[in-house]
Amino acid sequence: MENEKLRIDKYLWSIRIFKTRGLAAEACHSGKVKMNGAAVKASKNVCVGDKYEVKTHEKKWLIEVTGLLHQRVKFADSLNYYVDLTPEKKKDEFQNSAFIFNTGKRKSKQGRPTKKDKRMLDKFFE
Repeated sequence: MENEKLRIDKYLWSIRIFKTRGLAAEACHSGKVKMNGAAVKASKNVCVGDKYEVKTHEKKWLIEVTGLLHQRVKFADSLNYYVDLTPEKKKDEFQNSAFIFNTGKRKSKQGRPTKKDKRMLDKFFE
């Protein structure tokens, strides 16, 4: 489909960079989504081959559009619609955080202590 249209805010939501479409639109309005160094509006149409710089709370992305996705799908499927061009150096900065970006789950042995750990700490300090 050559005349297919898709707004950037809907695209960023559907590939799961933002949790809601409203957050994606807000990022566009506040200048956190750029194409060729210039901020884009939420209503800008996305084309295959476009490259965008997207700044979220957790990460700064550099993505290239490889397909148009109109509906939100599971994370594994959304990876087929963009290529993450973010330099490895930038990716490594976020690997050491306590939370994994897309799931929100903590990595093992990081973050708050478990109930068992708390009991062991209490016993140690008694």
